[in-house]
Amino acid sequence: MSKFKGVVPPVIVPLNTDFTVDYPSYTRVLENLIEAGCHGLFVLGSTSEVVFHDARTRKEIIEHSATVINGRVPLIVGVIDATTDLVINHARIAKAAGADAVVVTAPYYTVTSQAEILDHFRFIRDGVDIPLIAYDIPVCVHVKLQRQTTVTLAKEGTIIGVKDSSGDDGNFRYLLLDLADNKDIFLMTGSEIVVDNALLMGAHGVVPGIANVDPHGYIRLWEAAQRGDWVAARKEQERLCRLFEIVWVGAGRVSGGASGIGAFKAAMKSLGIIDTALMPRPRAALNDAETARIDEILRTAGLLT
Repeated sequence: MSKFKGVVPPVIVPLNTDFTVDYPSYTRVLENLIEAGCHGLFVLGSTSEVVFHDARTRKEIIEHSATVINGRVPLIVGVIDATTDLVINHARIAKAAGADAVVVTAPYYTVTSQAEILDHFRFIRDGVDIPLIAYDIPVCVHVKLQRQTTVTLAKEGTIIGVKDSSGDDGNFRYLLLDLADNKDIFLMTGSEIVVDNALLMGAHGVVPGIANVDPHGYIRLWEAAQRGDWVAARKEQERLCRLFEIVWVGAGRVSGGASGIGAFKAAMKSLGIIDTALMPRPRAALNDAETARIDEILRTAGLLT
């Protein structure tokens, strides 16, 4: 478990104007996160807009990530897809590129039972010899990993960890209680505005999308929690909550994904990390007025002069 803990951002993938991956900007994203002190990097998750990339591009992103990271921090790769065999193929590619673990959701589009979800993870475990991390994100896959499903997968050794982006903090707390004696399992929250609470409950880390914008803030929050300074942790969390309000700037005009990830990209462009804030089609980028509002929030958060 010691290998997977701390601040592990899901990495933004910037695009060129022709919608191909902007690898020079992507390299800057990776280096910025590593230099800030992040404890691992999660590529090809929801924040990477994984489902917008075809198989060849996914492979290129994984291989480029592995080359840039070069073993400095663990590389965790999302192998998210609609069916078991597609996921197995992605996982084999990730393993060959040197990934330390892969992240798997329940199947989506097709409706699956909890029993079938258990088999989904077991088939992947048997098909590829690489550590599996379960990703609970019902807002995207439209099915929740139930508490007993996750506990069963953990106790039988099928998964080594959980990334919880369900927003169900009560269920997350029960998982922490159910698996407290299992030292081989780590549980990370994707709820980036309640990280101080999650760490106080015993979470092993956080996977915050907005760390692409401000990784140093989450490192400060993590370090304060590690030394038991919950006053400092709360203060940093509250500053990050104010920063997180950028995700709602475009709400109502564009989709939730475009508003959230689009805000990250707009902020990162303003900060000089990436060259464009382009979104994959059909997602719309934020407009000039929305970007100006995001810049105001960045200034308030102390990130932009």
